[in-house]
Amino acid sequence: MQWTQQNVEGAAMSSPGKPVGNKVASSSSAAPARTAEQSQLEFELDFFETILSRNPDFVDVLRVHGNNLTLKGSFAEGLEVDKRLVALRPHDPLAHYNLACSYSLLKKVEPALRALRKALELGYDDFRYLREDRDLLAVRKDPRFRQLLREFEA
Repeated sequence: MQWTQQNVEGAAMSSPGKPVGNKVASSSSAAPARTAEQSQLEFELDFFETILSRNPDFVDVLRVHGNNLTLKGSFAEGLEVDKRLVALRPHDPLAHYNLACSYSLLKKVEPALRALRKALELGYDDFRYLREDRDLLAVRKDPRFRQLLREFEA
């Protein structure tokens, strides 16, 4: 599912005239107003931060926000979001996979491999994507990556 403002607008509702983030909500929309110079990515980051300030455990918003932080190049912040997701959803293979990606982007191969192993143990099975995901480039260079694939693809 692609996340748009309509998908999560209900989570960011505010009374008219009350601050939403650093903006003032109008009666027609609770989302921060998007300025002409603000990119879509910046808008979404602000928007989802507003939602998370009201509901910090909103898993679906955390997933999108973590992805947006990664797209922005804010890998350390994305890692913190992924750690939160794993804490909230410890049996979710995708949460562990995304955690592995965040560690790999930060060149932290050991924790990336541990998170990837956990994702595979929990049932992550998109091996084709795993082999091509650019976020895992640092991990794929490690021989233990190929060993993991051999172990779980069998």
